[in-house]
Formats: sequence, structure tokens, C-alpha cells
Amino acid sequence: MPSVKTFLKDLKVYKPGKPIEELKRELKLEEVYKLASNEIPFPPLYLKKVVVEELSSVNRYPEASCFYLRNMLAKRLKVKRDQLIFGNGSDELIVLALRTFIERGDSVLVGYPTFLIYEIQSKIHQAKVIRVPLTNYRYDLPKMAKAVDKHTKIVFIANPDNPHGSYVTHKELRDFLNKISQDILVFLDEAYYEFVDKKDYPDSLYFLKNRGNIIITRTFSKAYGLAGLRIGYGVTTQKIASLLNKVREPFNVNRFAQKCACYALLNKKFLKNIK
Repeated sequence: MPSVKTFLKDLKVYKPGKPIEELKRELKLEEVYKLASNEIPFPPLYLKKVVVEELSSVNRYPEASCFYLRNMLAKRLKVKRDQLIFGNGSDELIVLALRTFIERGDSVLVGYPTFLIYEIQSKIHQAKVIRVPLTNYRYDLPKMAKAVDKHTKIVFIANPDNPHGSYVTHKELRDFLNKISQDILVFLDEAYYEFVDKKDYPDSLYFLKNRGNIIITRTFSKAYGLAGLRIGYGVTTQKIASLLNKVREPFNVNRFAQKCACYALLNKKFLKNIK
């Protein structure tokens, strides 16, 4: 076996929540209520027909550009089609951002403790990880702004935060953005965006219109109930989206995920009931 990269020796592995089927076997239980992975308990059964119809095309590669979903989201979000980037879950967009911008010697800023994938993937891409402790379970953006140095390339902000559920306000995010260089990518992870009803929650698309250093990521895994299909998307500048697409795998979103996501966007009743 060839030598292994040295950083792997001390790398902590992300431990996802066990599937319900595995827990039933392990604990010898017939009924399990799983809360650890923030999955909604109601499967989107209205998609049965869509999945069956798509079986007739499963022998073909999916649309590499997510053409139909791209058009729907661009119209809904009022952005240009080429501002969108799609991933095998929004987790993949974290990887694409690191793959695009990080070189040896660069650093990233993360809140601590928060979603562990930011830190794990940053270390895999050989970035120095700077942890900025949360204050009262909230991102402390003034502290994060002070922690930025000449090597900082990316700042990760989960908004709302996972797992604490706290959020950064519009004013807090505005003040933070005004303090840091536009040479630093601000990665806004809005996986739980659909559950927010606070008036002071940031209009991140507004900030994106006025700055060239933001990517906003969202997912179909949570509110839309498509966690098992793995599909998420990012909204950013046309330039950044183009760069991310250069390092993206060609068929990274399967055809079931694309089709179901399109129908999920149309089914407002399901989303309303979940919220």
C-alpha cells in the first residue's frame, strides 16, 4: 500500500445518524422514533407516481445541468440560471467551494461547536481551521470578523445554526459583511431556511446582489423530505458558479432527485403542512 496523507491520522470521521432499520436490529425494537438527523417523519408519498414514471429512463444518464430544476428555481428566486449550482445534497457544495478556493496555507473560519462537516472537509482540503466559539449558542460575528487574517479564504455560517437552531439577524450579517474583504468567500448554509418565520432573518439574496463573495446553499433534505435522494443547491455570482462547475462531477445529481425536487417545489400544500 502507498503512504497515506499524514493529516488523515488525526482526522475525525463524521458519524451520521444510524438508519432506523439498523437501530431496530441493534436494539431489537419494533418501533423507533429517530430525531438525531433532523429528518421529517412524513414521507412525500405524492411522489410515488413520479418515481415510477422515471424508472423508464433509469438506463440513461441524468441531465448534467439540472435543466428543468434550474429553470424553476431561477424563476422562483428571481436570479439568473447560471447563478445556480446543484449538488448531491448541499454537503457537496461545501466540498466544491473548498476544492475551488483552498490551497495549502489558507485558513477557514467556523463557529464552534456547529455543523462538523465544515471542519472535517476543510481539513481534508488541507486548510487551517480557525474555530470561533459561539456566544450563548449563537454565532458571534464580531468575533469572527476579528479572527479573519491574511490567510482566510472562506467563512462558514450556518443560518439557522445546526444543531442549536439560533440564527444571525439581517443587521448582524450586514455589519459582518461590511467589515471583511470581498476576497473572502462567505458561505451561508441555509439548510433550514424554510422553517424560519422571524422578521429580522437576513434576506441573503439581497446581500448577494450587492456583493461578489457570497454563496447561499439550501437543501431539499429537510422541509421537502427528500433526504434519501440527496439534492441541494447553491445561489451565488455567475463567476463563482462557473468556477464551482469546473470542479463538479459531471452527473452529480441523479434523475430521481431532479424530478422529485421539481415536483416538490410545486407542492405547496406538503411544505405548508410540514411547517
